[in-house]
Amino acid sequence: MGGRGSGAFYDSVAVFRGFRSLMDPALYSAVPDDWSIGTADVVDSTKAIAAQRYKAVNMAGASVIAAVANALEGREFPFVFGGDGASFAVGPDDLDRAREALSAAAAWVRDELDLTMRIALVPVAVVRAQGLDVRVARFAPSPHVSYAMFSGGGLGWAEAAMKRGEFAIAPGPPGATPDLTGLSCRFEEIPSAQGVILSVLIVPAANADPAAFRSLIEEAVARTERSPDAGRPVPSQGPGLRWPPAGFDLEARATRGGPLIMRRVFVLFYTLFAYLIMRFGIKVGGFAPQTYVAQVVENSDFRKYDDGLRMILDCTPELADALEQLLVEASSAGIARYGLFRQDAAMMTCFTPSAMRSDHVHFIDGARGGYASAAMTLKAMKA
Repeated sequence: MGGRGSGAFYDSVAVFRGFRSLMDPALYSAVPDDWSIGTADVVDSTKAIAAQRYKAVNMAGASVIAAVANALEGREFPFVFGGDGASFAVGPDDLDRAREALSAAAAWVRDELDLTMRIALVPVAVVRAQGLDVRVARFAPSPHVSYAMFSGGGLGWAEAAMKRGEFAIAPGPPGATPDLTGLSCRFEEIPSAQGVILSVLIVPAANADPAAFRSLIEEAVARTERSPDAGRPVPSQGPGLRWPPAGFDLEARATRGGPLIMRRVFVLFYTLFAYLIMRFGIKVGGFAPQTYVAQVVENSDFRKYDDGLRMILDCTPELADALEQLLVEASSAGIARYGLFRQDAAMMTCFTPSAMRSDHVHFIDGARGGYASAAMTLKAMKA
C-alpha cells in the first residue's frame, strides 16, 4: 500500500464530529505500509511529577508535536498527545525531517528541561508483521481543528518496543534546538467546576472480546456526554490568564536565539503585550480576543483514542465513582484494564503556530499528575 507524502494520505481521511461514534471501524483508514510511527515519552515522569514539575513534563510531550509540525512546514500529519509523551505517523517523504525534529526535541528536553526523553521511529510494516495494524481517524471537536484517533494495536506496540530500547533514535548533541515556534503554556491552571478533574485511561485486556470492549468504551463516553459540557474541563469563558504567566520560563526556553536571560526578557515583554490585549479585549489587526478564546475552548483536546480511551474530565464525584465502578466490573470480566486519577485542576499546553488562524491546538492534562499518574495505576493491574 503506497503513500509518499504525509499530507496527501491524511487529508483523504474523512473527518467525523460525534465523539460517541469513535469506535466505528468504518471511520478508520489503514496507514500506508511505507509510513513510520514516531513515539516519545519522558523517562521517570512520575518522579518529575512528584517534584511538581507538571508543566515541564507536559511541555516535553507537546514539544515533540510542535517540533515535527514546524519541520513539516504546517503539512497535516496525525499525532496524539499523551501528557508525558506523544506519538505520530509520517510518510516516507517526511521521515528524515521528522527524525531530525524528534532528535532535536529530545536534546532540548534534556538540555533545557533537565528531563530524559526516549524516542523511536517504528516502520508500520514491522508493526503489521506482528499481526497488528495502524489505522487512523480524524475527530473534529470544532469546525476549526481535527485530532487523530488511532486503532489496531500498532501504536501501543510501537510504544512498548520503544520502552524495550528497540528502534531507538539518539537525542541530538548539546545545543541542538528544534523549531518550537508557537509552543506555550501561558494559561493558569483550570480548577474543577464540577468537583473532580478525572484522568481516565482504558485499554483492552489481553484476549478481550473486541465487541465487549467497544461496548464498554461507548458506554463510558455516553455517560460523560450526559454530564455538563460532556465533561470538558475548559470553561466557556476560557482558562484564566495572569502576568507574568506561570509557564513563562518554559516558553523562554522554547524560544530560539541568544542567552536564556535575554529570551526571558523577550518573553516577559511579549506576554505582557499579549496579556493586555486579552485582558482588555483589544482587537489588533485581524486578531479578535473573544474569537480566539472561543476557539481555545472549542479546540481543546481533552479526549482521544489511541489504542485505548484517554480523557481528562471535569465531573462530579458521583460520576467519577460511577465510571470507576463500570471499569471495575469490566476489569473483573476480562474486558479492559484501566487507570484513573483524581485531582482538583486541569492544565493546558498550547501550540499556536499563528494566532491569526483558527486551527491552534490546546492539549489538556490533569494538573497534579494527569495521564502519567493514571498510567501508573493502569500498569499496576495485571495484563
